[in-house]
Amino acid sequence: MSGHETMRARERVVAAINHRQPDRMPIDLGLYTASGISAFAYRNLRRHLGLSTDQIELYEGVQCLARVDEDVLELLHADCILLKPRAARYRIWQPRGDYRFQVPDYYQPQLNEQGEWVVTAGRQRMRMPRDGYFFDGDWIQFEDPWRDDVFPRYVAEAERLFKETDYFTAFKGLYPFFNSNMDYFCDMITDPEPLIEQNRQIVKRELERAARFVRFLAPYVGAVCLSGDLGSQQSPFCHPEHFEPVVLPYLKQVCDFIHQNSDAKVFLHSCGAIEPLLPLLIEAGIDIINPVQISAAGMDAAGLKRKYGDQIVFWGGGANTQQVLGMLPPDVVRDHVRGLVQTFKPGGGYVFCPVHNILGNVQPESILAAYVAAYDASFYEVNT
Repeated sequence: MSGHETMRARERVVAAINHRQPDRMPIDLGLYTASGISAFAYRNLRRHLGLSTDQIELYEGVQCLARVDEDVLELLHADCILLKPRAARYRIWQPRGDYRFQVPDYYQPQLNEQGEWVVTAGRQRMRMPRDGYFFDGDWIQFEDPWRDDVFPRYVAEAERLFKETDYFTAFKGLYPFFNSNMDYFCDMITDPEPLIEQNRQIVKRELERAARFVRFLAPYVGAVCLSGDLGSQQSPFCHPEHFEPVVLPYLKQVCDFIHQNSDAKVFLHSCGAIEPLLPLLIEAGIDIINPVQISAAGMDAAGLKRKYGDQIVFWGGGANTQQVLGMLPPDVVRDHVRGLVQTFKPGGGYVFCPVHNILGNVQPESILAAYVAAYDASFYEVNT
């Protein structure tokens, strides 16, 4: 049974990420590039809901993520919204069948002789198979938010969202002080000094960026996001004793600066079996961890909540996207989500969304089962 809402969306999220119990657990769909939904699945969801599919914007060109419109956010009781300025010009991309998406005009996939979509940018190249839902290959960054001609647009959009909506939003743009490739993690063991010296130089740039964030964006957004995977599904990519000297001092400098100069939280996206590294991430000043990959080794929901629930906010972990959300019937999805919500939500410190993005083959019925179950289980008991 649903309860009674007594807080606005942004107020609710702020309470939860400060480890206070809000009226209900906050819900996210699309705040971040790892808490979103494939444009293919989003088209199918809108059609299932009887909503127009004429203006679907594909805003992220590698994973092919959709900007979630406010009509869907309202229907799913979501409390968060994407911070991403609209492009100056759009074009229509029709990848196959009747899937039609609005894309920025600088995003121009080309169809090759094998029926694959290919995107190139300089020496970088990525491709989508004939019936695929996302691109493989190089992870092309189409737009740098720190560019002098781009950053002011983020500030303007953040101010607009703050003043015209009640949604919580966040800015993605800082560096986590590690590189998510195997050579980097091997160098942590065999030759760490060059990495340490590199981070000594990088931290100067990141502190300058953090200062820009604090001055121009922190009045309007609730978090700044960093991204870098630290684990496979079986284990972390590095041991804490190797992570600590290379990453911790520099990551902590940036987190400390943000905390000392704003109310914003630091949000880290890091996939995999990262539980052994959580104490160091907490020490560094990471406030929020995403996507909370509950199927990875050592990442069971109950254990994470019991051990770290009062020290870090879990943003995600609300539905297993690999083995459940796109694979099992809606009634199983519903029970699965309900159980995870009951594990994560006590006392605040939790924002619901699935583990990573909703993939293109997930049926609307399963998406709705997950979000309806999350909302119905989201309310806290009121002591009278």
